[in-house]
Amino acid sequence: MADHVLFRHSQGRRQLLYGIPIEERQGKEVPPSGIHSSHFTPGDRGLLMVTALFDDAYSLGYLDLEQPGEISPVEVSGAIHSGAGEMVSLKHLDGDRYLVGYNIDGCSWLYEGHFDEAQRHMRLESVICGTGMLSNGVLEAVYYDEKTRRYALAFSSATSPTQLYIVEGEREKRIVAQTRERILGIPQSWLSPGEDASFTSFDGLRISARLYLPAQELGFTGPRPLVYYIHGGPQGQERPNFAWFSMPLIQFLTLNGFAVFVPNVRGSTGYGLSYTKQVDRDWGGKDRLDHVHAMKLLAKDPRPDVSRAAVVGRSYGGYMTLTLASRHPELWSAAVDMFGPHDLLKFMDRLPETWKPYFTIAVGDPQKDRDFLIERSPSTYIHQIRCPLLVIQGKNDPRVVEEESREVVENLRAQGKQVEYLMFENEGHDVLKFENRVRCYNAITEFFKQHLRP
Repeated sequence: MADHVLFRHSQGRRQLLYGIPIEERQGKEVPPSGIHSSHFTPGDRGLLMVTALFDDAYSLGYLDLEQPGEISPVEVSGAIHSGAGEMVSLKHLDGDRYLVGYNIDGCSWLYEGHFDEAQRHMRLESVICGTGMLSNGVLEAVYYDEKTRRYALAFSSATSPTQLYIVEGEREKRIVAQTRERILGIPQSWLSPGEDASFTSFDGLRISARLYLPAQELGFTGPRPLVYYIHGGPQGQERPNFAWFSMPLIQFLTLNGFAVFVPNVRGSTGYGLSYTKQVDRDWGGKDRLDHVHAMKLLAKDPRPDVSRAAVVGRSYGGYMTLTLASRHPELWSAAVDMFGPHDLLKFMDRLPETWKPYFTIAVGDPQKDRDFLIERSPSTYIHQIRCPLLVIQGKNDPRVVEEESREVVENLRAQGKQVEYLMFENEGHDVLKFENRVRCYNAITEFFKQHLRP
């Protein structure tokens, strides 16, 4: 997300190609350029790169080495995907051939294309990832073998652990699976691939989301109780990726008869710089209203039962869980807070010292914005929580310290509220150890089964 300065080092000399060095800025505001994946073109005539200079969701840029100091836009044609997302990668293959990657509503797309340097034009000609066996999932790694002109890919989806594939063929690409990783004891047909559930929010902003429903083979009938899952960050993104923390939990919930709604509201990554920055100094503001509006729209879908709804989130998602449960208690029958801050002033005071400058920028200044941070803290409204609450915490968490979650539990118990506390002695700001994950997933699912009655 930052601005960048490009230098060329040659024969002991350093040549400035683009940007303003820090020592020359003298307080000047420099717009973010978001430059990455830079490659010298054949003959070292120029640099081809991914940048946010011309498109908030990134695009290609070109720097002529004979005319340093200016980056010009590169036209891209031939993409066949639809939806919202970002250009995420550029890789040089050979000659004028490149790989161009996108993250579209959380799903990976990878194209092979030819770059016309004279015309500043990238023509995408074939899909390597995004269709067929390699669709609706996340590309974790790719390797190109120049000798055989074959690709090796690592790819995961909502219903499959990471698999290895070979993609070969000049014109017609052929995908050959090299592994058969699977979830032992559970047929893949029992798992939920999810569906696009993107929606227009209260102010007209498009919000990317997915809805995971129990597979038909499981035999559940009627509207399914809803679990509303909120990712951490807030600069993060939920994607259909079984290799990520949340997807096994989402699948376990669908196996037990729950519908799971997974939004990437404003503040998430993957949808452009301005989308991500909308949550800066607005925790609990428009991000909260996105969730409230989503619940109104879900009420119109006959498949999830919003009268039996629970909310769960981790880290910032835990903060939002407490915010929604306390400020909109009428929406929820249960809630699970996983190491979420509840008092923003105390949270920021307890952070490691090296983290505090960033959070002052992203959340608010504890001195100058004290009243605002109190207004946006779940602790201000926590007496309004009506639903049963499960709080999950790692004893050794350096970000949201254990005391933070313990205060929530003690506060609610003192008010006679129904609250359970699951604290892992050997975890930090996550639940990473296998035996702890098993216990955690089962605790969350059993808690929801008790209060939502699937």
